[in-house]
Amino acid sequence: MARKILQNDKVMVITGKDKNKIGKVLKVLRKKDKVLVEGINKVKRHVKPNPYRNEPGGIVEKEAPIHISNVVLVCESCSKPTRVGFRITEDGKKVRYCKKCNETI
Repeated sequence: MARKILQNDKVMVITGKDKNKIGKVLKVLRKKDKVLVEGINKVKRHVKPNPYRNEPGGIVEKEAPIHISNVVLVCESCSKPTRVGFRITEDGKKVRYCKKCNETI
């Protein structure tokens, strides 16, 4: 199955506590259908100190995965949230394109 959202894409959250926020995709978790977005869905974790790694303990704030259906791709050329389509170019490559402005992503 072709994926419409890939790593380093700019996405907008469409539901939840971080609605209408825009961030960059850090990681795509394909088996769970989730994405890790920079600065979105921040959670706090209590971490024990690890002397072997020189890590201090305390409360750490980090991003949690968000379901891929709750984000939409933001087009670079028209800078609007858009649906994604696929087309085959003349040289046989499969590319994504913006359904609003018809530009390749």
